[in-house]
Amino acid sequence: MNIKVSIGNDHAGTDLKKRILQEYADTYDFVNHGTDGSTSVDYPDYVHPVARDVESGKVSFGILICGSANGVCMTANKHQGIRAGLAWNTEVAALIKQHNNANIICIPARFLSEEEALKVLKTYIDEIYEGGRHQLRVDKIPC
Repeated sequence: MNIKVSIGNDHAGTDLKKRILQEYADTYDFVNHGTDGSTSVDYPDYVHPVARDVESGKVSFGILICGSANGVCMTANKHQGIRAGLAWNTEVAALIKQHNNANIICIPARFLSEEEALKVLKTYIDEIYEGGRHQLRVDKIPC
């Protein structure tokens, strides 16, 4: 059985989402909460279901995509059990997992090519949370 992953996107992230679904079709079972079109939509409508999936443990992690990834990241982080990290390169993608134990990665579709975005996602997936001194900080995140 494949690992379950929740994915969501607005209109700016549709093409990248489709590419991710294609690339990881044999690895993950996706719960798709994103739009499949290019008509303007409100990103929070697609973020909250992903965040709820991650909070509830229905999925192992989440992926959110919008133009800058700021809006989806801000929205996801309103949920108490979420640690969403915005990753615009592989170094940041590694750190949001290693140091922050991010359970959702937010990818800026308008600022990365699809190839760059796939490298960022792969880096996030491959990294392991280091715990240790970072755990004290992670424990202080929720309000």
